[in-house]
Amino acid sequence: MSPKFLPWMSLVALLWLQSFNGTNLSFPAYSSQLKEFLKISQFKLNYLSFASDAGKVLGFISGIAAVYLPLPLVLLAGGSLGFAGYGLQYLSIVRKMFTLSFSQMWCLSFLAGNSICWINTACYIVAINSFPVNRQVAVGITASYQGLSGKIYTDMVQSFFHTSQREEASGYLLLNSLVPLVACLVTAPMLMRHGGDKTTSSSNDVKVGFIVLFVLTIATGIYAVATSLVSAPAVLVLVGIALFLLAPLAIPIGVGFKELMSSRKTQQKVHDLEAPPDKFYFEEEDHTKEEEEFEKEIIGVKEEVEWTQLWKKLDFWIYFGLYLFGPTVGLVFMNNLGQIAESRGSTATSSLVALSSSFGFFGRLLPSLLDYFFSRNKYMPSSPVSMAGSLVAMVASFLLLLIDSDIALYISTAMIGIFSGALTSLSVTMTAELFGTKHFGVNHNIVVGSIPLGSFSFGLLAAKVYRDGAALYGDDGKCFGMHCFQTTLVFWGMLCSIAALLAAVLYIRNRKFYSQKP
Repeated sequence: MSPKFLPWMSLVALLWLQSFNGTNLSFPAYSSQLKEFLKISQFKLNYLSFASDAGKVLGFISGIAAVYLPLPLVLLAGGSLGFAGYGLQYLSIVRKMFTLSFSQMWCLSFLAGNSICWINTACYIVAINSFPVNRQVAVGITASYQGLSGKIYTDMVQSFFHTSQREEASGYLLLNSLVPLVACLVTAPMLMRHGGDKTTSSSNDVKVGFIVLFVLTIATGIYAVATSLVSAPAVLVLVGIALFLLAPLAIPIGVGFKELMSSRKTQQKVHDLEAPPDKFYFEEEDHTKEEEEFEKEIIGVKEEVEWTQLWKKLDFWIYFGLYLFGPTVGLVFMNNLGQIAESRGSTATSSLVALSSSFGFFGRLLPSLLDYFFSRNKYMPSSPVSMAGSLVAMVASFLLLLIDSDIALYISTAMIGIFSGALTSLSVTMTAELFGTKHFGVNHNIVVGSIPLGSFSFGLLAAKVYRDGAALYGDDGKCFGMHCFQTTLVFWGMLCSIAALLAAVLYIRNRKFYSQKP
């Protein structure tokens, strides 16, 4: 099979995988129903959302596994963990086949959260290896499709499980258990571990391929946003999304067809030109040096750092704090979106989840788009500067949420979605830039290990403020009014401000590297 066809086919497989991998993004849509079914408090609901994030603490195991195991096996392990985590919850809560204690539910949520890390690790490694020169573009595009997961699952539930709120909640659990596993089984044979063709990775064919993919991806995002804002039959929306997901297949098919036609037209005679042994030796040595130059200069990494040495690097701890106070806060907001909407008297939680997911899709795509077309521009900001700008925008979004208005709720949700998505995409790039690509699978999972810490701490504060508000002005443990999350929103804004300062510090410490980066 053509070496140019395989990377593109692998990339299309990653788009499909990531489209269904963000199962945690649908949690806000059914969290209120889950709270009622289990008859638990807001604190315990926060513990469940934390459990899903806590699964990322052990995400580094998937990175280690990817070093020693075939990537399709790593992928299937992730799908199986999610199947067990969500599937057993479905059988217990919905089918009443057995009773699970709260601690057992917590462990299953932990498993489900950990499953995402396994699939992410396989996707990131394949994307980086398939297009090493254009790794930010490849990783950014595939990561952007994970932002669609909330939208896709919401439309699937509204299409097939829309008879009651209880039925909707059961639909999310069932789909979260089955769909990612099926996606893993379908795409596992398409994944490639070996590196892409470095000599042609910046050729005209690749450039045209990425431009076509950008056009298709932007069209997909516009469709997702439009169908989130305008009411349309969910089944028809799903059909449209399915067609958009299949559209990128045109790229590997086109590449394969071109290769086939080229091979038929060009019939070259084989000449055995034997080189002397010593010449062959020097050619091999030159090739090795060329590889090293490629890794150092073209890919643009500061240094290769093994995961066992990360803790010795000051940049790591600054970066860890940045992720803890920045992207993690966006995730905590999403975990509480259902209760935030409910407390403000809004019943459109599913629409808000779809809206946030759709704008998150564009947010994840934006850094790749800018990097691909403007990376050589001297005014193109570096990753830390872009992160600082996104974090400042998130501060503004949280302040806007203090306005008691449905319009402010929708605009802020969209803004947090797009800038949280941008931060997620930028963080993948920055991990590779600062700590290298050789140990990326483990290193990045260690960085995102900050998510459980923030999810627990910041979510716990939100639950406490909510409980206090419910005790004073609420009914049956529920809080209604702006006061339910007012203090929390101000606190989250302050955390994002700290993260923006840390991003600035990180840039100042590495400005020489970023000024020399090709």
